[in-house]
Amino acid sequence: MTAMISASELATALGPGVPPEDRPVLLDVRYRLGGPPGLPEYAAGHLPGAVYVDLDSELAAPPGAAGRHPLPDADVFGTAMRRAGVSHDRDVVVYDAAQGWGAARAWWLLRWAGHERTRVLDGGLAAWAGELTEEIPVPAEGDFVPRPGQLPTLDADGAAELARRGVLLDARAGERYRG
Repeated sequence: MTAMISASELATALGPGVPPEDRPVLLDVRYRLGGPPGLPEYAAGHLPGAVYVDLDSELAAPPGAAGRHPLPDADVFGTAMRRAGVSHDRDVVVYDAAQGWGAARAWWLLRWAGHERTRVLDGGLAAWAGELTEEIPVPAEGDFVPRPGQLPTLDADGAAELARRGVLLDARAGERYRG
């Protein structure tokens, strides 16, 4: 399974002939750096069936010594994913407005926690040509139980060491990179 799914592929996966239980779980993770959470944008229109997941409270632990958005507690993350309908045997598609930060974080966290059937909507919501809805779905609770550590992590000391002997790419927004 590739990490990305095109809007046309997603439209096919959500088509009228596809039984609801075979459709991917959709997670709307819109987020604005330094702005309010994406919930108002979600409420104004989202992909049909998509569940909103909050980056600050469900995809990160509270800010502290470990940074502004440290890895979430596995139990908190698992509860949020089950509430959103995530199960081990169902595909998950994550999307944000277009910039990719929220979607990339959700994708990485799900993969890190052991959910391999996760993809990012290529181009985010901006690429979606289908209808949007204001209807808030209430999905059946999923059965996803996180197994943290399925992808590598790097702490500040490890990043400093890597920077001394290799190449370290910082993909944060410019405002975050500059402090």
